[in-house]
Amino acid sequence: MSGYMRIPTNYRKYLKITGIVLLILLVIAGILGAIAYSKRESLLQQVVARAKEKAKRDYNLNLTIKNPRFEGLRTIAFTDVSIVPENRDSLLSVQDLHVGVKLMPLLFGDIKLLGLQVNNAKIQLIKRDTVRNYDFLFRKKKRTSEEKGKADYAELANNLLNQLLYKIPDEMDVKNFRLSIIRDEEQLSFHTTSASIDGGELKSTILVNGNESVWHVDGEVDADDKKLDIKLYADNKKVELPMLEKKLGGKINFDTVYTQLKNTRKKGDEFHIYGSWAIRNLLINHPRIAANDIIVPSGSIDADVLIGKDFLAIDSSSVIHLKNIQANPYIKYTMGKNKSYALKLKTGDMDAQEFFNSFPIGLFESLEGIQVEGKLRYEMAFFLDTRRPDSVQFSSSMNPSGFKIVKWGKTNLAKINSPFVYTPYEYGKPMRDIIVGPENPDYTPIDQISPNLRNALLTAEDPSFYSHNGFVEMSIKRSIATNFKEKAFKRGGSTISMQLVKNVFLIRQKTLARKIEEMLIVWLIENNRISTKKRMFEVYLNIIEWGRNVYGIGEAARYYFSKHPSELTIGEGIYLASIVPKPKSSLYYFTHDGSLRTSLRGYFKLIGNLMAQRGYTSRDTNAYGFYGVRVREALRPKAPVVDSVEVDSLFEAEDDMEGGDLLRDIFKIQKADTVKTVADRTKEINKDTTLTRSEKRRLKRELKRQAKEAGN
Repeated sequence: MSGYMRIPTNYRKYLKITGIVLLILLVIAGILGAIAYSKRESLLQQVVARAKEKAKRDYNLNLTIKNPRFEGLRTIAFTDVSIVPENRDSLLSVQDLHVGVKLMPLLFGDIKLLGLQVNNAKIQLIKRDTVRNYDFLFRKKKRTSEEKGKADYAELANNLLNQLLYKIPDEMDVKNFRLSIIRDEEQLSFHTTSASIDGGELKSTILVNGNESVWHVDGEVDADDKKLDIKLYADNKKVELPMLEKKLGGKINFDTVYTQLKNTRKKGDEFHIYGSWAIRNLLINHPRIAANDIIVPSGSIDADVLIGKDFLAIDSSSVIHLKNIQANPYIKYTMGKNKSYALKLKTGDMDAQEFFNSFPIGLFESLEGIQVEGKLRYEMAFFLDTRRPDSVQFSSSMNPSGFKIVKWGKTNLAKINSPFVYTPYEYGKPMRDIIVGPENPDYTPIDQISPNLRNALLTAEDPSFYSHNGFVEMSIKRSIATNFKEKAFKRGGSTISMQLVKNVFLIRQKTLARKIEEMLIVWLIENNRISTKKRMFEVYLNIIEWGRNVYGIGEAARYYFSKHPSELTIGEGIYLASIVPKPKSSLYYFTHDGSLRTSLRGYFKLIGNLMAQRGYTSRDTNAYGFYGVRVREALRPKAPVVDSVEVDSLFEAEDDMEGGDLLRDIFKIQKADTVKTVADRTKEINKDTTLTRSEKRRLKRELKRQAKEAGN
């Protein structure tokens, strides 16, 4: 046997035939290429002509391109390119443009940029009054019957991202590119003096509003492998956009923001984007978020973003980093006709001190400097189906292990256990200092406050106060459902613990930061037994507002009834409980003889029945002292008003509701009773933003019935 394998004769024949065929195909390709090369200039002119026609026909744009030509085999050059919308300001102008295209992807119908060179280009986005030169971007395109089917967002995202990556050139050289954004009298300009991609390295210099600021977008770009690592930062100052801040009504800036695209993958019906996003020294100041600057020194997220046929999600394998603390989020938004929202957040066991140290600077002022020991673990879950908002799911828990407060920070939360000075605020201004302790003659220990008042207030505001740990999840769920249906904040889920913390330790501004701080302080007080429930309730009763400049039950009992709190009857107790949510409207409920308007009788029956069910009082068919309540003579109105609305029937079958929540509907009814005529009352109802549309219709029907019976 020889040292090599002999190729059979018939195989050699087949190889020879294959070689001849390939040679013929190459010759044919060469001939076609030569023909195409000789004709490419005319083909390019045809392509440009069709582009102009399409721009005019579909978008009413006047496209001008001078001297389109080929430079070499793969580069096309353009001179003096402009886009001007009909009867609008010029949108784009480019003096010199060179585009190189990769040949291999082109054979499969994809355009992948090899190189891009731009000199002296300008884009203007102009809005004057209601006229914009970019209106065509929002013009809806007519869809075919196939396109009108259900959109596949995973496929759409996959295609869009791939097209974006394909348009990132391997090599780039941009000089003197300007972007101007003009909105009436406001103007924002970005002047890219230079931007380049060389060997995958991105570098740029951008002048913002002349020399007001110098920005840089730098990093690494590898579009073929679907990898990007880019950062945005400014020279010697923060990145900020005054025009955006003005539009948002707040302030936002940062040192550096990072974006990293690690990979993408289409897996079944889901499209995954793996990446990370980080920011350094983020500053936020917005009246709805906080009353002062909030600074986040460092924050980031390593995310697996999922896009399905009809949903967008962040997978639970993602990790949020805030200083030395990390948490796993899960977010899912289901689109389409039946929308739903899902949110989960959980941490592992984390060092408690690291948890408090991770708070953004300025977010929780009262807790700054607190020192603690032990471990903490947090879990939260939320789900809302827009078809069934009343079935909203919500749970939140902070689980401690060996947790202990070593030293108080800026605020000593234990101050409520001893006499202290309380300063109520109205519209950001202090009213007066009130001593919460025996030195104040109006201060009343809880054992000297009538059980009629204590039990009525617990029933109305927080029936489970003595058994819960500061929060009632059912109340929070009802609050979420109501606010979602009304598309506005109409109902809160506050417990007495939360109201106490809000009054004693926090500013009265309604901000997101204050609400979160309120919940955290409540957890610290309740779960660490910083104060007893009895003491918390006693302080609460002695500081809350009961009328215009009336604070504490001692002042309230004397102001309305010339009594000591220990002498209050069940009717007086229920009345005082009724005004806690809206204390400044307290005197509207009385008639000229000092008795209560009949509109409040339903409330008395409701609260009285609930008190009887809980063993606080005996059953009473005479509205639980309603007819015996008389305000002192100096507070009585001078003349009677139109008969009040009878609402007894509105308060049936409400026994299972938390007291603080169920009162909202009652006060909406009562407000209509403060005006003098049916016409005025109707206007008042229409203007009342706290009423739902159905409640307004119900009240106006009752007013019409009342007017008919009165003969007017």
